[in-house]
Amino acid sequence: MTRAGAGRHGRGGRDDDGSRERSMVPKATFRSYYGRPVLKPPVWEWKIPAYLFTGGLSAGAALLAAGADLTRRPELARAGRIGGFGALLVSTYLLVADLGRPERFHHMLRVAKPSSPMSVGTWILVAYGPGSALAAAAEMLPAGVRATLPGRLLRVAARPAGLSAALFAPGLASYTAVLLSQTAVPAWHDARRELPFVFTGSAAASGAGLGMLLAPVAEAGPARRLGVVGAAAELVASRLVDRRPGLVTEAYTTGRPHRLRQASEYLTLGGALTALTLARRSRAAAAAGGLALLAGSVLQRFGTFEAGVVSTKDPAYVVKPQRERLQARAEGADGGA
Repeated sequence: MTRAGAGRHGRGGRDDDGSRERSMVPKATFRSYYGRPVLKPPVWEWKIPAYLFTGGLSAGAALLAAGADLTRRPELARAGRIGGFGALLVSTYLLVADLGRPERFHHMLRVAKPSSPMSVGTWILVAYGPGSALAAAAEMLPAGVRATLPGRLLRVAARPAGLSAALFAPGLASYTAVLLSQTAVPAWHDARRELPFVFTGSAAASGAGLGMLLAPVAEAGPARRLGVVGAAAELVASRLVDRRPGLVTEAYTTGRPHRLRQASEYLTLGGALTALTLARRSRAAAAAGGLALLAGSVLQRFGTFEAGVVSTKDPAYVVKPQRERLQARAEGADGGA
């Protein structure tokens, strides 16, 4: 080997990338064949992020309604039960509509596979739904029916039904994050540790926002407190996603996903601050704070969804992490030798 060749290859005859062969071409950029994405972008439409939001809203509202019922706040419990079941109906419609054929949801019930987030999520919905429906039905009984025997039985069953829905609410709020993170989409998979906390906090904040919007100020204390706790959890977990090392973080912190998530942070923080201050005395302020929490939760889901789509369209989000892992493995092997 010539002196010049030794200088290019360094000690031991290795090239700059650690290989023994001399590279005859420039280092490759993060491209794929003909500029096409390495991964196929998700085929899901807007219905899926909307489904993520409404499912979380239903879970947060059910949890709030159960607490309101146990602490004798009938108007807050009524708002949570009816609102939570309404959100569940919308969520189910969006999911079935995106699947294309209703029987696909039915087919998911033919098996129970604990290793599949989709299977687990389907059964969580099945377990959660009856309690939510029964509790909401008790709240919507006409006055003439309440005095009848079926009406009285339904009202007695409302509390255990609401508690049953609250029991499964955390699973309903978080399983969608697990479902996303188990895909090959880089932005979702790399944030698999933080996304469940983002979604659960967002669900709590949205359920609290619904309670602040619909319940009188005198009964909405639990909603205000849940809104603050949920908003704090969502904001902290969201910032942890933004600060993860690696290229994939850019999918969350640039472009349209960043704008959506930044607007979400402003609305969520504003709603939480309103819940701590003005919402304690003003019905209008409580409604405004509740709407801000709801809007922040919507934008959080759409921003996360958009980040996943962006990360599949740019080959760099797939190629660079793979190269970094291969390089680290090669350096580890060299060190062991």
